[in-house]
Amino acid sequence: MAWVVLFVSAAFETVWATALGESDGFTRLGPTLVFAVTIVLSLGAFGYVLRHIPISTAYAVWTGTGAALTVLWGMATGAEPVTVLRVVFIAGIVGCVVGLKLVPARPAPPRGSARRTARPERAADTTR
Repeated sequence: MAWVVLFVSAAFETVWATALGESDGFTRLGPTLVFAVTIVLSLGAFGYVLRHIPISTAYAVWTGTGAALTVLWGMATGAEPVTVLRVVFIAGIVGCVVGLKLVPARPAPPRGSARRTARPERAADTTR
């Protein structure tokens, strides 16, 4: 479920990034409202995701997917030129996102496990 929410959050990122560009410096009400609503939805969903997916993976997937979708939207609407290199590089981003999803995550050690060691400055001073 967290992966679905992650991709929905990235889609909201695409919407808010596009709306931000269309808001003309927050001078146009419609795009500004779309920006405000979708950034809250995007970051709220991303916060949920971070409870289930490690931040290193989640953030890479979130930004990569959001960037790819934003460029694809720009190309689909004619705001961005469609070139072979752009398509190749977007495909590379998508491939990396898929790769991060497929690589098994090594479980993190449980909180409070014995692997943690006390910092020397916090250890009790027994020399006195």
